[in-house]
Amino acid sequence: MTAQFSRYVALGDSFTEGVGDELPDGRVRGWADFVALGLQAASNEPIGYANLAIRGRKLGPIISEQLEPALALSPDLMTFNGGGNDIMRPRVAISWVVDETLKLVHRALELDGLHVVVLAGANPSRHLPMGGLMQKRGDLLADAVLTALGSTPVTLVNNWADETLTDIRYWSPDKLHLNALGHARVASNVLTALDIAVPEEWGVENVAEASSGQRARNTARYYREHVLPWIGRRVTGRSSGDGREPKRATLLPVD
Repeated sequence: MTAQFSRYVALGDSFTEGVGDELPDGRVRGWADFVALGLQAASNEPIGYANLAIRGRKLGPIISEQLEPALALSPDLMTFNGGGNDIMRPRVAISWVVDETLKLVHRALELDGLHVVVLAGANPSRHLPMGGLMQKRGDLLADAVLTALGSTPVTLVNNWADETLTDIRYWSPDKLHLNALGHARVASNVLTALDIAVPEEWGVENVAEASSGQRARNTARYYREHVLPWIGRRVTGRSSGDGREPKRATLLPVD
């Protein structure tokens, strides 16, 4: 089997950058890296892969900073996810997020030969403090974006509706970002939607069939190490992505 894509570019925030799937050398991997590996495994030709995502980015900066550099790389496959950081702010206009996503998709589709994949992020609300508000906003956002894009030629991957991904086993200690298992699951969803084989050695289905993990308690240590720093950045107007550059700013061979 030969994959139909050879130049893959990923846009987004921490979800696409791969936060939560940290490697021993300090780098992050993530689902987009797994997708690139899947593309390479399905192809007899070298695959180029770039990842422009930066953690903490709201939708506006994702579009203004990443879209045109991504298109300049002349990709034939582009994945996009955005809006997750917007719905965690005190106020958000879901209609604006949908409209901006539509504009991004239409701009991307102007590039001949480009196939666009739009992902809804995984749903962490079951394990987060005040997760009910995120659940409500996430439901509205996922439904609105998927409905708006239903008549376009993009591939839609609704990870928000993947009940398996709500299991605590798929989440990192901060309970906001996926761990390696979660990122592999998302990559499996993307490759399946593209009709590309998921490498069996990932063991995605074996993990899904195992017993669910117990819901973890939000202890004082959890609030101290994860919640309070997040609140501190919001209060001071800082972002976890301040000063960061994309981890793969140009197309590089898949290792």
